[in-house]
Amino acid sequence: MKRSSRLRALLVMAALAMPLAGASELPDLGDASRAVLSAQQERQLGVAVMREVRADRAYTDDAESNAYLDALGYRLAASSPDARIGFEFFLMQDPTINAFALPGGFIGVHSGLIIAAQTESELASVIAHEIAHVTQGHIARLVAGQQQAQLGSLVAMGIALLAARSNPQAAPGLLVGAQAAAIQSQLNFTRDMERDADRVGLSVLERAGFDTRAMASFFERLQRSTRLADSTLPAYLRTHPMTTERIADALNRVEGLPYRQVREDPDFQMLRARLRALDGAPADAVRFFETGLRERTYASEAAQRYGLVLALMRNRDHARARRELSALRTLAPGRAMVAALEGDVLVAAGDLDSALAYYPRALVAHPRYRPLVYDHAELLLRVRQPEAVLALVREQLQVHPNDFRLYVLQARAHGLAGRVLAQNRAQAEASVLTGHLPRAVEQLQAGLKAGDGDFFELSAAEARLRELRSRLVEARKGG
Repeated sequence: MKRSSRLRALLVMAALAMPLAGASELPDLGDASRAVLSAQQERQLGVAVMREVRADRAYTDDAESNAYLDALGYRLAASSPDARIGFEFFLMQDPTINAFALPGGFIGVHSGLIIAAQTESELASVIAHEIAHVTQGHIARLVAGQQQAQLGSLVAMGIALLAARSNPQAAPGLLVGAQAAAIQSQLNFTRDMERDADRVGLSVLERAGFDTRAMASFFERLQRSTRLADSTLPAYLRTHPMTTERIADALNRVEGLPYRQVREDPDFQMLRARLRALDGAPADAVRFFETGLRERTYASEAAQRYGLVLALMRNRDHARARRELSALRTLAPGRAMVAALEGDVLVAAGDLDSALAYYPRALVAHPRYRPLVYDHAELLLRVRQPEAVLALVREQLQVHPNDFRLYVLQARAHGLAGRVLAQNRAQAEASVLTGHLPRAVEQLQAGLKAGDGDFFELSAAEARLRELRSRLVEARKGG
């Protein structure tokens, strides 16, 4: 099986997604699942799977896309039953209409789902359902099938379960030995879990201020457009069984709720335009957005022009991109996504002096918008200003201490300045955050061998190395 196919199978099973409501409620198994699979183990399992996800070609680290998903996801998570869970949201560049939850609060969204959603509430309804799977402990119940299970066997069981959900024909070969019956019995829980996630997700959607009718309307539209063979169904409908009764039940749930006028974040339509502009041949993308503007077939003119500017930049028509950008600024003043695009246009056109003057001003207006931070740091590295990068990253790490990208930028800046120990310390922190503990230990050891730090830096690195070695020993015991 190709690596991407194996990962897709792994993702589809960990992914329990959103068909809509049913009246039955799950028994309260949350405490029982935690007795076997602790929150820490579930997080470790999620980190292990995320190592595979990040290595897949479909995984994208597009800063603007992830910044939007973070903002939307955190808004929903704050209204969830357990807001203490450290959720992480990320984008998969995949045209299928799908989304999935992994153990430990990692939630992936396919680009095809974002493009298919017509409103922000429709996208939010899917993510709310995925959040509910995590907060209700559904994934923990699926993988914690053995009492006294160790982390290593849970990972293996998780992969088998994922593959079984993705390819039922492969299940007999995967569900072998004494585990087979236990795994199959747990798969039978998923319909009730879906109903439970429908119920909780709808509540999350309402409390977060979105249109609760979006849940049923989105999936109703998907079903109407795909009433052919199962092979034509969107991945979301294939991997998350949905019935007419569940859609009807969701409609019944919201029937008595008061109508709410929902204000959509303009960044939602811009994100849809961004994903279209980054897909396929640049010239085709330019024609798509030009046609939409000419025929006025768009949900948002600002988003359509945003997509056109990005497509023109990809097509190396920098002069026209700058002209169109001027019109876009008028349509969408003060938008962080537009500010980041303006910096990208300047850099792509080779106007580095203007870009160097631009980014500090843009960050004054949008000090916490990380795509601008990343782009500014990349430019400073390009013009060999490592100390400026370090100052920028140091400030951001005070607000976002778990952003591995900031540590990668910090490592590159130290490397440019010739500080080997500091470079390796930053690389080690990035490795810890992405689940590569052995690599982090090796990086710290290499940094200490260089011996180019002062007494305090060496002492801090040695203390961190001892801590990571201890964590590695504990992790191996658990595996």
